[in-house]
Amino acid sequence: MTASRPLVVKCTSGAEAPERCSQAFTVASTALAAGASVSLWLTGDAVWFAVAGRAEAFHLPHAAPLEELRDAVLDAGTLTVCTQCAARRELTQEQLLPGVRIAGSASFVDEVLREGVQALVY
Repeated sequence: MTASRPLVVKCTSGAEAPERCSQAFTVASTALAAGASVSLWLTGDAVWFAVAGRAEAFHLPHAAPLEELRDAVLDAGTLTVCTQCAARRELTQEQLLPGVRIAGSASFVDEVLREGVQALVY
């Protein structure tokens, strides 16, 4: 399987919707394994998974460990936390894992409107 275009995945839920959350991380890491350029955006309560220990505490039967999926994106893709979502939770850059960036809607729009990009929202 070879990926031919970049993928932007937006995860809009956290532990309150575990299957939807896990699916976003799973698709992002699977796309990386297929050779795609991947950008994973965390919004809402999903932003907590950019904080050390939070993904490690997430468990969903029959799903890959969230921290492994997150780390795959950190290793080979881009992991972004929504500016407003971080602010609402009083999260600062210093509290996030190394390699995670904070960016706003203008950056998201810029990414998804690039030539050939596929965007998915979970």
